[in-house]
Order: sequence, then C-alpha cells, then structure tokens
Amino acid sequence: MADHVWLLILLLSLCTISVLGNVFVSIDCGASDSFTDENSIVWKGDGDLISNGVTHVVQSNYSVSHVMDTLRVFTTRKKNCYSIEAEGGKVLVRASFNYGNYDQKSNPPIFDLHFDGNFWITVNTSQVKIYEAIYFVKRKVISVCVAQTRPNNFPFISALEVRSVDSQVNKYVDPNYALFMNARFAYATNEAIRFPADTYDRIWLPMLGGGSLLNLKSDASVINVDVPNNPPQEVLKHAIIAPNTSQMITLGLPTIDYPIRYPLYINWYFSEIQEVNSTNIRAFRVLENRLPFSLPIVPPFGNVSVYFISNLTVTPNTNFSINPLGDTTLPPLINAIEVYSISDALTNGTNNNDVEGLVSLQNAFDVLQEWGGDPCLPAPYSWEWINCNDDSTPRVTSLNLTGFNLSGPLPDFSNMDALQIIDFHNNSLTGPIPGFIGKLRNLKQLYLADNQFSGSIPRSLSTNSNLNLSLTENPLLCTNDKSCPRNNKNKKQTSKLPVILGITIPVFFIVAIIIGFLVIRHNRRIPHTGDMSQNINGPSNTRGTMPNGNVDDEGANELRGNKEERFYASPSPLLAEG
Repeated sequence: MADHVWLLILLLSLCTISVLGNVFVSIDCGASDSFTDENSIVWKGDGDLISNGVTHVVQSNYSVSHVMDTLRVFTTRKKNCYSIEAEGGKVLVRASFNYGNYDQKSNPPIFDLHFDGNFWITVNTSQVKIYEAIYFVKRKVISVCVAQTRPNNFPFISALEVRSVDSQVNKYVDPNYALFMNARFAYATNEAIRFPADTYDRIWLPMLGGGSLLNLKSDASVINVDVPNNPPQEVLKHAIIAPNTSQMITLGLPTIDYPIRYPLYINWYFSEIQEVNSTNIRAFRVLENRLPFSLPIVPPFGNVSVYFISNLTVTPNTNFSINPLGDTTLPPLINAIEVYSISDALTNGTNNNDVEGLVSLQNAFDVLQEWGGDPCLPAPYSWEWINCNDDSTPRVTSLNLTGFNLSGPLPDFSNMDALQIIDFHNNSLTGPIPGFIGKLRNLKQLYLADNQFSGSIPRSLSTNSNLNLSLTENPLLCTNDKSCPRNNKNKKQTSKLPVILGITIPVFFIVAIIIGFLVIRHNRRIPHTGDMSQNINGPSNTRGTMPNGNVDDEGANELRGNKEERFYASPSPLLAEG
C-alpha cells in the first residue's frame, strides 16, 4: 500500500466556503429545445454548440429521462468536441451516454472519451454510463471530446454538464491531477440527491443498508456543513447503523471504472444521528482488509466529520469495514462516501502560440471551425489537417490544407514558428503572399500553387535557397519572368514626367518673379525703426531636413521601402484578428 494521509476535519474549525463560480452549463445533446427539469436545472439543446454530428432519439423501451432520450452521433472525424468557456478554477464535468438502440442494430459502440487533451476513459455503451471528473482548468475553454477507435463504432453523447466547484473541494489532490468519480453514495436514503440540495450538483446515489443493518434518520433539524467539501445536509440526515456494538459495517469496494493502477481518493462522512449523553459514546475506526486503518472516530451531533485518504493503492479484493471500538456503547454508523480514482498527470495542451495561430485560421475560414478540442492531444487524435511533434507541450509542424475550398486572404499565423511544411495548394486564396511566412525559421516546404494570389513574391521567400517553394498556377502573381502590373503603371507615370516638368517649371519661375517684385516694392515703402530686425532664412539646401536640423529618416526609409517593395516585396496584407 502506497503512502497515504489521513485528516480529520471538524466543523469547529469554522472553515470558509467561497462563492460558487459562474459556470453552470447543462447540454441536452441531440435536442433542439430547452426545458427545466424537476431539479430546477435548465437544459439547452446543442445545435448552437457544434455543427458536426447527427441527432437521434432512443427507442421508447430504452427511455431513461427526458435528457437521456436524445443523443448526437458522430460519423466523421477522428474526434468531435464540445467547447465550453470557463473562468479557470476547479470544475466538475459530467458526460452521460444512453445508446438506447437508436439505430435498431443492437450494437452498442465502444469509443474513447477525452477532456482538455487528456484521455479520460474508454466508453462501453452496452449500458447507460455517466462519467464525472473534477479538476483545475488550465485554459479558458473546457473541451470534451468523443473519439472513434473501432470501425463502424460511431461515438455519441447524450448529455454534458459543467459546474464550477470551490477550490477547497477535495483540496488535498495535486492540481495537476484530476479525480474520476467511481461512486458517491448517500446511505439510508431512497432517492438521489443533487442540485439544488447540493450547491455543486454532485449526484449522491441512494444506498440502503442490507441484511441486519439499520437505515435511520437523524434527529438533528440542522446540520452544519461548513467544511471544505461542503456536503449537502440531506446527505447527512440519514445513516446506516450496525444493529449492535459487536457487529461491524462491511463496505467492500465499489465498482472501479478506471484502471486499477490509478490510486484512490476516498472521503468518508460521519454525523451523529441522535443526542448522546455523557454515559454513552459512539466510537469506531475504519479497517482495510480487517486491519486497523484510521484513527478513532467519534461522530458529532449537528455537525460532520470528514475523513479522507489519498494515493491509496488497491486490488480487486480490497475491502473496507467500520469496526466498533472496545469502549463504545453505541454501534458504528456511516452517512456517505465518495470514491475517486486519481488520474495520470494532466497535460498542458498544445503550445499556446500554435493554438492562437490555428484560431486565426479558423476565424478566417469557416470550414475549419468544425474541428475542436486540443489540436494535438491526445497524440493519436490530432486534427486531420495538422501534424505535431512529440514534445510534452507539442508544437504544430505542418499545415495540410490542400483542397479545402479556402477563399480570401491568409490571416496572420506568424506565431506558429515551429512549422516546417505549409500546404495551401488547390484553393482560392487571394491577396498578397504574407511576408511573415518567409520569416518562419523552420519552414522547409511551402506549397501555394493553384490559388489566386496577387502582387509580388516576398524577397524572404524568393531568395531562400533552402525552401522548397511551389507557386505555379497563380495567374495574378508577379514572378521573375513576368513584371508586376504595378511596375507597368509606374513606367507609364514615369514617361509623363518630362511633359509635367516642362509645364510646371516655367510657371514656377514666373510666379516667383512676380512675388519677388512685389516684396521688394513693399519693403521700400516701409522704413525700419527701433530695434526690430528681420531674420529671413533662405530655403534649405538639404533634402529631407527636419526643422531641428535632423535628417528625416522616416522619409528616407519610406523611399527605400517603396523601392524595395516595387521590385521584391508585396504590400502588407490586412491581417484578421486572432
């Protein structure tokens, strides 16, 4: 058994619970309308959230609930994703699946579930499945994806929920790891407990004690739950109790959906159900495989004690029990339990510079907006039109967008400086070739053939001998053996220069002589008196001199820039905002 930590959290510590965040999203996948359920939760259809996939309805004899009766099925793409904005912090994400024989093939598919570029679980939809993860968000967008892993096993999803939770909930887990829920039971209750009773909309399933165990209700009218996990009062108002002080409560190990190599994180909740006088005591401890495992526990009345264990390695044969201590006069009890698996370390996702560049491309070209989730991760499920390297924070190394019917100018994706291959050939791209492409230091292959690019070729591309460059079939593009239309225009303007000068110079001299004559005549009529003096500066003989005597570098640079642009460069494109 790996190292583990025990903690007893008493209500008397008066811990504070911060205000719930603003993420509370409930998506009825495959539905087109909105509705409010019996728990006052507003569900919305997913038509505005995702463009791919086909909606279906389960067969009537497989109906579970209004939400679980519709689903969205994905028959294209390696993975399909929902993206939900988040403000950071800790969230609860819940994904639900009900095959319901919607296709009448009685062949429930198997596929993978991802979140934020991390593998979550392989979903076997032979029965209704609900999966839940609690973790700290690393970016401003949460992505939940389903990925096809087998031929003709088309992934689907029935419902998706995202809730903000307080950072103190399960706070003894490293923020670089997620908790995957295996079981959450409210003992001795008859129905599930969730929002609004539970602020974070955790779902506590009912679990009645069997055999000789007693299912009792608490005498406490109010239970103080001001502890970090903030369990709902309704969960603590019931408990299962052993019939006498000589018997223990055997809990066993709930079904573990995740690989057994994942260590467990368990919360036990204990609250006394009756006033205990000074002559009585209820004391017990938790055993693992019948060996002492916890400190002695004395549950408080009207309050709650929460014990947790983290990083616990188990086997399929591991079991837990609650055993009365020798001096107890009352039998052991338990109110609720949560059992989680601790994930592998979470990825940081694809490099931010590449994500920004890809977003710019998606904003410029609607057809690319069908792709979502992390672009590179998990590794086998990167977007179809990119390639990524194997770095821990992967970089995008190629863009493969040939024949995507892209039209319009290219946006700015200059941050994608790990690109080695760019392939945009066989589209309808217009405007100049952006100069930043030639500055991508790792670029080795650039394919822009069969488009409608115009203007001149940036010198950074035309002079790069290490670049494999393809620009054929761009009829409006200036090449070495074809002069630019702009140059022809400049030549025509240059040919008119002698005529213009022949007209303007004589006129200038005539006007100057007339003005000079009038100034001299005027000065002869006005005598100079007192200390008044004139300081008439002649015209500067230095072209481009500023009033302070400095050379006008900006003007000179502009001239040089125009000359360079005229022969080698192209006008800067109008870049779309990323």
